[in-house]
Amino acid sequence: MSSNSLKKRGRYPASGAGLARPARRGRWRVHLGRAVILVGILAIWEYASRHWIDPFWISMPSEIVGRLGQWLSNGDLAQHVPYTLGETLLGFGIGTLAGGLVGFLLGWYRGLAELLDPFVVALYSLPKVALAPLFILWFGIGMESKIALTVVIVFFLVLFNAYAGVRSANRELIDIVRLMGAGTAGVMWRVVLPSALTMIFLGLRISVPYALIGAVVGEMMASNRGIGFLIVQATGQFDTTGAFAAFVILIVLSMVLNGLVRGVERHVLRWKEHEQ
Repeated sequence: MSSNSLKKRGRYPASGAGLARPARRGRWRVHLGRAVILVGILAIWEYASRHWIDPFWISMPSEIVGRLGQWLSNGDLAQHVPYTLGETLLGFGIGTLAGGLVGFLLGWYRGLAELLDPFVVALYSLPKVALAPLFILWFGIGMESKIALTVVIVFFLVLFNAYAGVRSANRELIDIVRLMGAGTAGVMWRVVLPSALTMIFLGLRISVPYALIGAVVGEMMASNRGIGFLIVQATGQFDTTGAFAAFVILIVLSMVLNGLVRGVERHVLRWKEHEQ
């Protein structure tokens, strides 16, 4: 009996539909499990802060939600969130472009990588947070100093991942493409870049929270706007609720930015999903 007749009788799923339904059910189970865990944590936190621990130390979810609503109604969120988000996006974009380009060049030109290796390692070993006061001295207390700090943090994370991605390219495939008449640009575009994209996107996903951290740390050092300013203001007044509310905003921003990076990755690397 042929496979076509089996499909007609319904014994084989058409176009993988039978495989897609279990996958969708599995995703919904994961989402449901995550929601249950989150609700459970919040419920335990609320109960603990009402019966076991003084809310002065850990606040409580209901008060945090109330503070977020207050900030939303009085315009604080509209003032501070775009400021931090702008610093993060600009620093992330510049750091990604610079780190990806330098990592690509170092991965392609081995001699250049060996020449600059000790200098790159020495700069990477510097604690980035310690550079924040220097950037404030150079660029002032405006957005520029926070963007510079974010660029430095993202730069090295993307650089090392781009370098590793280029070095992992299939050398035999590179030789074959060259024998077919492709030049250096063609080899890099058709072989090296697709091979390196997986590692580059891994570096981007890792860089997202660090870019946000760089912007917030810079704001905590010297700023009168931004989420970092809200944290400093809250902790200076022993306002635990305000500090936790600012942390919630950071978590949400990080998740949204990470989701955007993952969406771009799925779109760019959709050919790899088809292969798998």
